[in-house]
Amino acid sequence: MRKLILQMQMTLDGYVAGPKGELDWMVWNWDEKLTSYVSKLTERIDTILLGRKMVDGFISHWSEVITQPDNPDYKSGKIFVDTPKIVFTRSMKKSIWPNTTVATGDYIETIHKLKELRGKEIIVYGGATFVSSLIGAGLIDEYHLFINPIAIGKGMTIFKDLDTKHKLSLVRSIGFDCGIVLINYIPAN
Repeated sequence: MRKLILQMQMTLDGYVAGPKGELDWMVWNWDEKLTSYVSKLTERIDTILLGRKMVDGFISHWSEVITQPDNPDYKSGKIFVDTPKIVFTRSMKKSIWPNTTVATGDYIETIHKLKELRGKEIIVYGGATFVSSLIGAGLIDEYHLFINPIAIGKGMTIFKDLDTKHKLSLVRSIGFDCGIVLINYIPAN
């Protein structure tokens, strides 16, 4: 069975975005070790899941990156643009983006079916509300949380809607020269 992997940037105080979705707090002066870790994680996937609020920024950003062959993120951009994406939404009926389909049905049932298909792993990048619902439903198989060296005091979190405890087991933690600390967990059961 395929795994659903969460890769998410977070602040030290547990926020994944500012109160209005701001991401200006993220550290981007990644060293080679951090870039390599993310590249290896990306090599494991063949499907990207996104919530409706995340998709516009994600696709437009990476589509712009691949128009610049000299951009250091060009290779990653090609992967993100070319990899099939599924947007979970109730407000859209049809995708306006290449390599992207819209899922409007029961996300739990859809993700269980995706996990049963042959292929590489599945990754989710956000947004906060969508990821929170996946965590609450127990659908995340691996957490790759990149803790940025900043506290913002308020914002969006992915753990606020839990109605039960979710115990996790530490797989690894890695500190990077830019100040980001990776914390990799799997569900404890």
